[in-house]
Amino acid sequence: MLPIVVVLLDGLGDRAHAVLGGRTASEAAATPNLDALTARGSNGVMLSLGPGRAPASELAHWAMLGYLPEEFPGRAVLEAVGRGQQVSADDVFAYAALRPAERRAGADAGLWLTGRPDPDRDAGDARLLVEACDGLDCGGLRFALTEVWRGEAILRVRPSASGGPSADERVTDTDAFFRDRHPVLRPQACAPEAASTAAAAEEWTRRTIALLEAHPVNARRVAAGLPALNVITLKWWGRPRPVPTFAERHGLHGTFGAASAFLRGLARTLGLAVVDLPESGDVTADLAARVRFVDERLAAGDSFVFVHTKAVDEAGHTKDPRLKRHAIELVDAALGALPVDRAVVCVTGDHATPASPDVIHSGDPVPLVLAGPGIRADRVVAFGELDCATGILGHLRGPDLMPVLLNAADRPLFAGSRPTPFVHAQGTPSVLKPL
Repeated sequence: MLPIVVVLLDGLGDRAHAVLGGRTASEAAATPNLDALTARGSNGVMLSLGPGRAPASELAHWAMLGYLPEEFPGRAVLEAVGRGQQVSADDVFAYAALRPAERRAGADAGLWLTGRPDPDRDAGDARLLVEACDGLDCGGLRFALTEVWRGEAILRVRPSASGGPSADERVTDTDAFFRDRHPVLRPQACAPEAASTAAAAEEWTRRTIALLEAHPVNARRVAAGLPALNVITLKWWGRPRPVPTFAERHGLHGTFGAASAFLRGLARTLGLAVVDLPESGDVTADLAARVRFVDERLAAGDSFVFVHTKAVDEAGHTKDPRLKRHAIELVDAALGALPVDRAVVCVTGDHATPASPDVIHSGDPVPLVLAGPGIRADRVVAFGELDCATGILGHLRGPDLMPVLLNAADRPLFAGSRPTPFVHAQGTPSVLKPL
């Protein structure tokens, strides 16, 4: 049996751009290493949540790692775990973000978001303002904030000390996700049982707006010509849930290497080891360090190694197709030494971050290449969406990824056998329990 390596290029998928000759960034980029990998491997494209669906990174990763939507705890839980917080199924979590907003009247009445705090200039003010909103009781629930950076915080909701109803995570976001051009939204219940939590969240939002508008930090900011940081939005509601570990579901043990807090939390939630691999801004050097990390973990005996880079996604968010093409070329420069002689290696992305138009993510396909011992070469010789789509792997969805990888590594669970009690197990158990 072979170990499995996944190199995840966040936001890899794209749309065709006139400035790139009607091609995507991957198709237009000079990628000799990815092309060589493509020529020796099996290829396809992936839609992590299905055609046309624009996935958040956390949902894409969850599906690609072989876990079910109903098992997902919510990104706020993963953010908390990734930052070393203790979590309990007794608590509900949301991700809070301090934002500037302006009041509008008439047909557009409400608070409209106008940006985000500056990470350098506003950090101290943001921390003080978040602290002023910590520990409020609303609707019998205690809302506790722990700032993580730049006015962003983990919100923990539980019954107040004097007693109250249990919190429910099935509440809609008040954050419209875009930096601006959208209002702060009203929290709504997604199920009747969540009505009291949604009402408490609305009360909390209104109370924090009043606190922030009256706070001396914001008075000082306005006097200095700076925008008031006057609203805290909420998103990514969730609650910890029991799930099988990665070893229990797939028979694999290993390590995640990533810079993102939510990915560290994801790995810990699934029982995988975590190594923080920072991103310095030198895209080629950062990815070369990840390739060396893969070699180290394989030498240590890991059967699964996952490394992640954000550089391509960040380039897509600039909305400049040429910058995204350049980022892919920088990534490619570090991919000449992948261990395809001793592991099943997959290079793909989690979703499309188009360099235009102005959407966050899109539901377009992402190229995928799989290479390693025993993996047959198809007729694809160039990396990119159109070429990879003609490969032998065809069009995959996120839940197909782990079965395809396990099969290529000679680790598939024989359908019809049941050697493990874990629901939806997909790989040969790492430990069999004899009589």
